[in-house]
Amino acid sequence: MKADVTTLDAKKAGTVDLSDDVFGLEPRADLLHRMVRYQLAKRRAGTVATKDRSEITATTAKMFRQKGTGRARHGSAKPGLFRGGGKAFGPKPRSFSFDLPKKVRALALRHALSSKAKAEELIVIDSCDVKDAKTKALKTQFDKLGFDSVLIVDGTEVQTNFALAARNIPHVDVLPVQGINVYDILRHEKLVLTKAALAALEARFK
Repeated sequence: MKADVTTLDAKKAGTVDLSDDVFGLEPRADLLHRMVRYQLAKRRAGTVATKDRSEITATTAKMFRQKGTGRARHGSAKPGLFRGGGKAFGPKPRSFSFDLPKKVRALALRHALSSKAKAEELIVIDSCDVKDAKTKALKTQFDKLGFDSVLIVDGTEVQTNFALAARNIPHVDVLPVQGINVYDILRHEKLVLTKAALAALEARFK
């Protein structure tokens, strides 16, 4: 599979070959769904907590005599029946994450990349190097390229000036290649890979 290479100045810079094993698969919605659920569950804090009756500070004296009042019998003000009482079966801090096999996660990433390639939402650029960390200048270049909601993936390190210039542009995220993930790929309209990122991904799945 061939793909055109462009520059940040919207000029053509040749073509590259995309591996069919990484970018030529028929996307499977079930795999992508499983991976997105895995990522979103893993990022949940799980810190919500309520007190049960054993954690409530209240008197342990009997509230009123057992018989003769016409009321139900009670021996403590701690149950959830009373105002300020403990919550019965309330939430406690826990982890929402679950396991997903490593091979399934790797396959889901390949299917996410293939889905962008098939939808013609994958763009390959020469590099992400800019001279100055100027947001306005970079935004102008993005407008020429038609970048609105975009995930840009560079090589092992993102150039500092480019990262600084891009971080204040809405709907634009920049990641090094080791941070690429299914959720971020799918939630942006376009995926932009540098030639360095492309080489690293194909080497990773070789």
